[in-house]
Amino acid sequence: MPPESGYYNSKKTDDICEEMCGENSRSASSISRLKCLLRGFDLKALLFLFIGIPLLILFIYIHGQKITYFLRPLWDSPPKPFSTIPHYYHPNISAQNLCSLHGWKPRQSPRKVFDAVLFSNELDILQIRWKELSPYVDEFVILESNSTFTGQVKPLFFAENRKNFSFVDDRLTYGTVGGRFVKKENPFVEESYQRVALDQLIRIAGIQNDDVLIMSDVDEIPSGHTIDLLRWCDGIPDILHLQLKNYLYSFEFLLDDKSWRASVHKYRTGSTRYAHFRQSDILLADSGWHCSFCFRHISDFVFKMKAYSHVDRVRFGYFLNPVRIQEVICKGADLFDMFPEEYTFQDIIAKLGNIPKSKSAVYLPSYLLENAQKFRYLLPGSGNCRRDSG
Repeated sequence: MPPESGYYNSKKTDDICEEMCGENSRSASSISRLKCLLRGFDLKALLFLFIGIPLLILFIYIHGQKITYFLRPLWDSPPKPFSTIPHYYHPNISAQNLCSLHGWKPRQSPRKVFDAVLFSNELDILQIRWKELSPYVDEFVILESNSTFTGQVKPLFFAENRKNFSFVDDRLTYGTVGGRFVKKENPFVEESYQRVALDQLIRIAGIQNDDVLIMSDVDEIPSGHTIDLLRWCDGIPDILHLQLKNYLYSFEFLLDDKSWRASVHKYRTGSTRYAHFRQSDILLADSGWHCSFCFRHISDFVFKMKAYSHVDRVRFGYFLNPVRIQEVICKGADLFDMFPEEYTFQDIIAKLGNIPKSKSAVYLPSYLLENAQKFRYLLPGSGNCRRDSG
């Protein structure tokens, strides 16, 4: 029963909060009030809100691209498998027999062969490529620009070093194209623009119907005997992709044999266009080498990382640190700290970690081995991974 006199409040109170924060408390302060207010929140929820979420955002910012590549099997499907043609070769077997082994017919005379490339700064690899192909190519076509794909001003490296390629001077069509230098443009737009210009240069070089045209980047090197086979045989596909062994940094780090973008075409006026994407479902097995980022100088690595179409992979400035780049090369690690570009979790997991070092220098471009001392940095062996600063 309520008292007969005085104020009565039936509302329940929290004695602790009343003691610390109440209106009549002489010890009340801003800190004690904050403690009192926080009593209504779960401590774990607060930690997640103020520490966990910011850390999660930072983790996604740093590793978001890696996470995307790791989860690729969930959001991307593998391309249609190639129909792979078995590749037969031995130096003691005649061209006639080799054609027959592939189901083709030998020709009375070989087709003319044109090798066409866009050039950036791969001077050593270009020399190895042209020496490998020189006995079989009738005309070398090379185009370079004063602009990188990312719109940076670039020296005309080939023009400055043309004297080193005098062995093809009498069958060389060289051209330049000015860059457009459009700021903040997708690098693939500039790349496509330069490939269209190369298409025009090929026609200027005098290519005719049924001539063989090699379309590949400088570092995608068809073996000489592969091109010799295709120029001597009738019945070859109109468009044929080449399976190349994939190397990274040098021929010491064999990644896989899945490089396929290089292609060979029987030229057709009005329909053949220079491109670097899939144009056929037919693949010729074991047809050469793809040596990516195979540079002599650290400065060349930095230049390409900032210049090529996948510049978005340079997520942080320290990726371009010369000391880091040298460590990555010798370990066989990834320059961009990315997961493997595969379509199944099994393949991704199988390729995690550094690329194992190969001890084999068997079946490599002959000019490379003939000049092993000059190109020591490209060969297997202790200490060969060290690069000049440039």
